[in-house]
Parts: sequence; C-alpha cells; structure tokens
Amino acid sequence: MSLDSKVFQSTLELGLQEWELGELVDHVPAFTNFAECVIRTNESLNLTRIVEPEEMAIKNFLDSLALLRLPWQNQVRCLDLGTGAGFPGVPLAIARPEWSFTLLDSLRKRLRFLESAAQEQGLTNLRTLHARAEDAGRAKDQREAYDLVVSRAVAHLPVLLELSIPLVKVGGHFVAYKGSEAATELQESSMALEKLKATVEQVFEISLPMSMGSRSLLVFRKLASTPSTFPRRAGIPNKAPL
Repeated sequence: MSLDSKVFQSTLELGLQEWELGELVDHVPAFTNFAECVIRTNESLNLTRIVEPEEMAIKNFLDSLALLRLPWQNQVRCLDLGTGAGFPGVPLAIARPEWSFTLLDSLRKRLRFLESAAQEQGLTNLRTLHARAEDAGRAKDQREAYDLVVSRAVAHLPVLLELSIPLVKVGGHFVAYKGSEAATELQESSMALEKLKATVEQVFEISLPMSMGSRSLLVFRKLASTPSTFPRRAGIPNKAPL
C-alpha cells in the first residue's frame, strides 16, 4: 500500500493553519516522508491501523504536534515513552530540531525501523532506547534525566504515571495524550500523584479537525524527587496500579 501524498500534505497543512501552527508548514515534506516510511513498513511490521491519508495526517501527525500549542522553553530534553511507530516523538523531532529526543520502546524491531527512518530524514536530534519503562526509570543515566516525558495511548493513567514520573527531572513535566477517558483516569490518579510527588498543572482539551474526535493533553509537573521505591519491578505497576 502507498500513501496518497498530496491528500496527506493538503490535510496536514490545513490542520496546522487551523491550529495556528503555520510555522510548521515548512516541515510538511519531512512529515510526508516519514508517513511514507510508516505506510511502507506497516505491511511487514504492523505499526499502525491508521493508513488512510487524511486520518494519518490528523490522527497521527497533527495529534502528535498538539503538544506545540503549549509554551515550552527553547531547548528541551524529551523522552517519548512507548513510542511504537514513532508518535509523537518523530513528528516532534522534525518540528523542533533544537530539542533532543529519546524514543523508548520494548520492541527492538520497531526501534530499528525508527533508527532507519531517522537516518533517512537526516534527524540528528533523535536516538532510541531499547528498554522496559520500569527498568529505564531505575537506570542511573535515565532516572530524573528529562525535562519532558510524553506518552501517547500506552497505558491506564495511574500505571503510566508510575512509569513516566521517575524519568522526569524535578520541576520538569510529563504530558499524557488521552482521549475521552481523560477525566475518569485523572480521578483515579490522585493516589499515584501523591506517592510520586507530582501534580496536575493543566488539562488542555483539543478537538481534532474534520470531526476526527477529541483529545486531552494532561500536563503534570514533578514537585520533588521520586521515592526510591518507584517504579516497581517490571509488570507490577500493571498488576497493582497505585
């Protein structure tokens, strides 16, 4: 299957203009190249169920770039937790060449694809990390190492907080991309936030163009160092959420 690049580009450009992200239109050729890589590889690696050009443009790319509607400092060290097919990490790396990105995933095959795609794009601000999030959160070179951690459609929020917050610097942020379940999951996360020394800073609600649904960016700020007991061993956060 191939991507209808013209439809993808025109849809993405309109979405960027609608969201007042018109300065990113210059990156549309690079976004398109990565979309073509995803579609081409999807036949053998099953990266995404979203393959139609309009949906790909809105639900994968524009959705990933929603983070840039919020104010951030000029230079950010960012980790994409459970990156999968590279969303939101790769579109963000294309859009913000001055930031540095680490794409974390537990499946080596996906990371090899992303390494190849990044090389093809000439992205020098991106690297991959093959690890379980629980293990990364305990590694000396990863724990509390990032200004910003992002994650999209990975796990239930109380679980996701335990996996992500240990990786964030004190004073840094974690942003969870969530759909219609955001409010309910937030209510279920008060204990996790207390134990992990973090707080909700903002809930940024978004309507995707072309009536393709809604999204909430849940922005958390880390208040103090993560207690040494977190994250717990691999598998435990899912079995017994905070």
